[in-house]
Amino acid sequence: MSFGTHVRKARIEKGLTLQDLSARSRVSRSMLSQIERGEKNPTLQVACQIAEGLDTTLSRLLGEPETDQVVVIRKEQRQVYRDASSGFERHLLSPAFPARGIEFILNIIPPGGDSGTFPPHKSGVKEYITVAKGSLQAILNNQTYLLQKGDSIFFEANVEHRFINIGEAECHYYLVIDSNTAGG
Repeated sequence: MSFGTHVRKARIEKGLTLQDLSARSRVSRSMLSQIERGEKNPTLQVACQIAEGLDTTLSRLLGEPETDQVVVIRKEQRQVYRDASSGFERHLLSPAFPARGIEFILNIIPPGGDSGTFPPHKSGVKEYITVAKGSLQAILNNQTYLLQKGDSIFFEANVEHRFINIGEAECHYYLVIDSNTAGG
């Protein structure tokens, strides 16, 4: 199933109209309709807004199944979301276990690239980041933090957040999203 098909399925399961989801995600009804029909591929930022509006994870909308077994994900099999407009890549390194609330992700930003502004997560969601390569500027609720290779940052993710590669080479950073203690 495509991203749009998963969005439509999740929206219907939650009893939401396109207008309801538009209000919750701050994405236009028209854009949502085009995404659901597979006519448009959203930017990473818009995809995250939709996931937040549906109270789910981006990984779940990308179709990663939940399982109770041992899972090996080969490099060539991992889910990769590429934002064509920015060059930003999101590699899901773990199975998405929405009920368990943990996602392990590798993000790659090209030189001068930008993640766009991510919407605030629900209260209680935490993000842990470690820079593996390059330089990363993290903007959290209008405060700027400069991270170099080997640096880490932790934050409550119920604020707008944005990541910019300020270096001359690709920036690779690992992200763990923990929504285990997230409130309703």
